Amino acid sequence: MNEEPREPMQTPEPAQPIPDTIGEKLEEGVALCLSGGGYRAMLFHAGSLWRLNEAGWLSRLDRISSVSGGSIAAGQLAVAWPALDFTAGPAPQFVDGVVAPLRRLAGETIDFAGIFRGLVTPGSVGEKVAAAYKKHLFGDRTLQDLPDEPRFVINATNLQSAVLWRFSKPYMRDYRVGEVQNPTVELATAVAASAAFPPFLSPVRLKLEESDYTPDSGDDLQRAPYTTDVVLADGGVYDNLGLETIWKRYTTVLVSDGGGHVAAKEKPAADWLRQFPRILGVIDSQVRALRKRDIINLYKSGTRKGAYWGIRSDISDYGAADALRCDPLLTTRLAESPTRLAKMPPELQERLINWGYAVTDAALRAHVDTTLTAPTGFPYPASGVG
Repeated sequence: MNEEPREPMQTPEPAQPIPDTIGEKLEEGVALCLSGGGYRAMLFHAGSLWRLNEAGWLSRLDRISSVSGGSIAAGQLAVAWPALDFTAGPAPQFVDGVVAPLRRLAGETIDFAGIFRGLVTPGSVGEKVAAAYKKHLFGDRTLQDLPDEPRFVINATNLQSAVLWRFSKPYMRDYRVGEVQNPTVELATAVAASAAFPPFLSPVRLKLEESDYTPDSGDDLQRAPYTTDVVLADGGVYDNLGLETIWKRYTTVLVSDGGGHVAAKEKPAADWLRQFPRILGVIDSQVRALRKRDIINLYKSGTRKGAYWGIRSDISDYGAADALRCDPLLTTRLAESPTRLAKMPPELQERLINWGYAVTDAALRAHVDTTLTAPTGFPYPASGVG
C-alpha cells in the first residue's frame, strides 16, 4: 500500500489505559517517528520539526525514534535540545540550532568520500562516515549527552541477531544479545550505524566487553562474539519508519516518512551488480508498506491517536483548510530526489524543508489538533516546492 490513505486518520479519545495489541498497557504520551531516506529525508524531517515547533507539539514529545536519515535530524535536535527555550511557546532557537547545521551538512558529500577513504586508508567506511558526522554536527558528544527528556532512540539493525539494536541514553540493547546500561558510545557512531545503508556504508562495528552487559538481559545470544563484536547496519533494514520502539508504548504516534517506493520497471537488470539495488528497494518498499498499514489501522481502530505524513503524500488528501499550495507533480519530484548523503543545492534543500513543513501542518490540523492556526507561508517563500 504505497498510496496515502484518503480516509481521515483522527481517532476518538481512547479510554485509559488502552489495552495494547499484545496485551500490554499504553502510556499517555506523544511519540514521533522519523524515517530513513538520506539527506532527502533529513531535510524533509527538518521541515516537519519546524512546523511541530511552531505548533507547540515539539515540546510535548516524550520520545523520538529514528532510523537512517531521520537519525541525522534527530541527533542534531538532541544536540540543540538543551538550548531550546519553550517557556514562551515555540523555541526561537530552533532554526539556528537545528535547521542551519543540517543544511550545512547537506552541503557536504560524505557517502562517496567515506567509501573512498575507507578503501584507501586504515579504518572502515563506517568509521569514516562517523568521523564526518563528528566533524560537521556532533563533535565528541556521546549518548550520555542526550537529554533525559524527551527520550531519543536511534535505531540500527544488528546483522548478527537480525533484530533491532537501540541506542539511547539509559541503555543500548538488542533483546536477543542483551543490554548495556549508560553507554558511552559516541553520538556520531550511533548515527553512522543507524544510517549505514548496505552494502556501501555498512557495517559499523562496536567493540565491547562481555562485562559491559547487564547479566541475563539477553534472550538467547548473550555470549561472544554477539556481545563483543557487534555488527550493525542501517536501522531501515529492519524498521524503516522507526515504529518498533513507539507503537507498542504510546497513545499518540506521529510518523514523518521521508522514504520512497520502488517504481515499476519494464525491464529490470538481470546482472547481479545492477539487480542487487533493485532487490533492496523492493524489500524496503514492502517493509515500509506493511508498517505504514499497521499504524494507519491502529489510527482507524481507535487504539492510537496521531497522524502519518509522507514525502509522497498528496496534501489535498488531508482536507486541511488553507493548506499551503503544494502541486503534487512538484512534490513527487522532490520525493524522487536521491537518497544519498551527497551535496545538495541550496534551493533543493529549501524545497524539501518547505514540503516537510507544509504536509506536517496539513496532517496536524486535520487529524491531531484542529485548533491550530494555518501558517501564513513557507519557511522559504521564494523557493516554494518547485
